Amino acid sequence: MSEYQYSEIERNRLSKLEQLRQQGLEAFPARVERSHTTQAALTEFEAAEAAADAAPLQATLVGRIRSIRQMGKLIFAHIEDGYGRLQLFLRADTLGAEQLQTFRDYYDLGDFVEARGEMFRTKAGEASLNVAAIRMIAKAITPLPAAKDEVVDGEVVRHATLADPETRYRQRYADLAVNPQVREVFRIRAATTRSLREFLDSHDFLEVETPVLQPVYGGAAARPFVTEHNQLKQELYLRISFELYLKRLLVGGYERVYEIGRDFRNEGVSRKHNPEFTMLEFYMAYADYQRVMEFTEEMLRFTAQQVLGGAKFSYQGNEIDLGRDWPRITVADAVQEFAGIDLAQYPDAKSLAAAMAAKEYYVAPKASRGKLIEGLVGDHVEPRLIQPSFLYDYPREISPLAKSSPDDAQTVERFEGYVAGFELCNAFSELNDPLDQLARFEEMSGMDADDEDRHPLDEDYLRAMRYGMPPNGGFGMGIDRLTMLFTDQPNIREVILFPHLRKREGE
Repeated sequence: MSEYQYSEIERNRLSKLEQLRQQGLEAFPARVERSHTTQAALTEFEAAEAAADAAPLQATLVGRIRSIRQMGKLIFAHIEDGYGRLQLFLRADTLGAEQLQTFRDYYDLGDFVEARGEMFRTKAGEASLNVAAIRMIAKAITPLPAAKDEVVDGEVVRHATLADPETRYRQRYADLAVNPQVREVFRIRAATTRSLREFLDSHDFLEVETPVLQPVYGGAAARPFVTEHNQLKQELYLRISFELYLKRLLVGGYERVYEIGRDFRNEGVSRKHNPEFTMLEFYMAYADYQRVMEFTEEMLRFTAQQVLGGAKFSYQGNEIDLGRDWPRITVADAVQEFAGIDLAQYPDAKSLAAAMAAKEYYVAPKASRGKLIEGLVGDHVEPRLIQPSFLYDYPREISPLAKSSPDDAQTVERFEGYVAGFELCNAFSELNDPLDQLARFEEMSGMDADDEDRHPLDEDYLRAMRYGMPPNGGFGMGIDRLTMLFTDQPNIREVILFPHLRKREGE
């Protein structure tokens, strides 16, 4: 049984609900009528105004009551639906004294109503619905957080009581209801995903779905969530990547495949990380990482144009331009430029750690040379890459699925794309030699169980590779991070409808 304690305001609204029902008025009817959205009603009304001989517009509207203003025998109210707001004009002459009094007595801010009447323009000049009939279609028991609009320098500024980020994330439904700018963020997110699909589909990629529950996790360096299938008595993992299944499809004869879906990683949270997140991964046969770089630029320019109307936008005070050619810099050159360390002079972990310590840089305990380089990139290079840039040629030991460079066996053909000081995407010339892949798997699976770079040996994936896998370029990008860029949001929780949060005491 629920332990929820109703407030005094909620008890008052429950009393109104009961009184409505005692009068035979159902506050949650099974059927609702609607002839126009608020936007459609306004558009059609304005068109009728322009045509002198047009008949008056009759409309039945639905929406949530967002304001009520009583002026003697008149009541003005605004309703809001998913398309906008429109004023209701209620007076006894049209609505009837009894219905008007019912509205006064039992209707509250936040209630959903159905209103029927004729569109007209008030003396103040506002297009409104002269209400002939109104009924409750959903009673709001709990009042939404109040919002106040204020005109500042000619612009409307909204002051909402629901401003605390923690409360907003936990009660996203209320956040969306009172903050229209939050609703816009998720419209942009949907448009972003739709545009990425459009671009990939137009380039002959096939969208597919691969397993979320996997008997062997892989495709990334991350800790998985573990679960148990009761009937099969089998341990399974929530996927951390789509990669190994998508590349199996290249073996099967598809040349271009992609998937947009959820990944799950049992790791820490930050402004850039959530335990479950949305990824785009694609694999392109007969392409290498250089071709994938070119394709990435094309795809992101197209997406920005479709979603934002152009390739330039502002992110946290920085003007970002996805339309420019992305500079390409090797990891070694970037570390030398931004961290002042020439990696060529430090061929092993011990010497590199000493060089880092001499500069008072953080040195992760027991880290391999590759992990030390990764740390230098994260601490000293990544924050400096504000405009779109590609870092390429990474250490082999932190890239177990990438093809080695023909010029250096310890370097792989891998790039990461950076924008606004954080990683946006990651891509390889994919390893397609099953013998080399077996050696990499054996190396990674032999690591300590608590090492996040540990990668289990996947026998079925190796079997697929032995049938023959075409050379290919692979790519992964977080949809959440791209949405952060497009909506100027500093925290990943702002672009995930229901982000994971720590349980509160007493919950």
